[in-house]
Amino acid sequence: MSAALRTALTDLVGVEHPIVQTGMGWVAGPSLVSATAEAGGLGILASATMTFAELEAAIAKTKAHTSKPFGVNIRADAVDAVERIDLLIREKVAVASFALAPRQDLIAKLKDAGVVVIPSIGAAKHAVKVAAWGADAVIVQGGEGGGHTGPVATTLLLPSVLDAVDIPVVAAGGFFDGRGLAAALSYGAAGIAMGTRFLLTRESTVPDAVKQEYLRRHLQDTVVSAKVDGIPHRVLNTELVQRLEQSGRWRGLTAAAANAARFKSMTGMKWSSMIRDGLTMRKTKDLSWSQIIMAANTPMLLRAGLVEGNTRAGVLAAGQVTGIIDDLPTCQELVDRIVTDAVARIDALAALRAGTDRARS
Repeated sequence: MSAALRTALTDLVGVEHPIVQTGMGWVAGPSLVSATAEAGGLGILASATMTFAELEAAIAKTKAHTSKPFGVNIRADAVDAVERIDLLIREKVAVASFALAPRQDLIAKLKDAGVVVIPSIGAAKHAVKVAAWGADAVIVQGGEGGGHTGPVATTLLLPSVLDAVDIPVVAAGGFFDGRGLAAALSYGAAGIAMGTRFLLTRESTVPDAVKQEYLRRHLQDTVVSAKVDGIPHRVLNTELVQRLEQSGRWRGLTAAAANAARFKSMTGMKWSSMIRDGLTMRKTKDLSWSQIIMAANTPMLLRAGLVEGNTRAGVLAAGQVTGIIDDLPTCQELVDRIVTDAVARIDALAALRAGTDRARS
């Protein structure tokens, strides 16, 4: 059992430790989420790559393995977003997080039902907006983070958000150990969120060969590419990514259209639903049609790497911390050592202050 750190996040959600496992598509399933919850952190199911029936089954399986709080990540622009939120409310899921932009009406519906709402945001102005809409807390990811990411480093983005809102702020992007947790708390954050670090645990269902590919990489081995889906995306720098970077616009669109067809077939979605999704994305995110078509690349390219283990045909989302991680602990081992190390470092800082006080007396 590791030492405890009580923060606004632990009080808000009812978890033991101020550590969040992010809702990574194809990665954050019942195995990883329940293991994180049992370790005392907040695990978040990734529903964007699940059909409604798969999400329903994933929630049930997670609840069968843990009685502790967990969350579900929702895409507000999904055609069935309201039905998914009704499911969260019906199943008494503790936390709803949002991928990309949330919606005010969905936040209100969740809060009215007693669900804690924690959107992920990438700028102080977005934090101000969702706080005004009633969000209970926010996760802010700096540019070091994997997947869709922005250009501002956590060390600058985090304080800008902390200065802008009065709700709890969870720091993401570049965190993997107790030093990072202690640093985030020193900034004023209520906790940390980690994706890549939890991907590289034993309960993660990512194929072992893919995990080893991550562990072999160095700090310079990720790249932010807009050729994956038209939006800046931090991934491992593989041969496939290099080919995408060198490809022309029409070649990328052709591949994306083919992937859209594959995604439709796999999920059972109708073309009409996918077109409605595209129209919503275009309206809410001010994307061009070419970017919307390219967005179809994301789920299938990530699935090829993270589920099928095909590192030559798939894209591997990765934070820069990939280059400094060198082991595959259990979630319990990971959470315990992070909290224990953070407490030791916080105590060491307090001792520095105590030493100064003694010298003055």
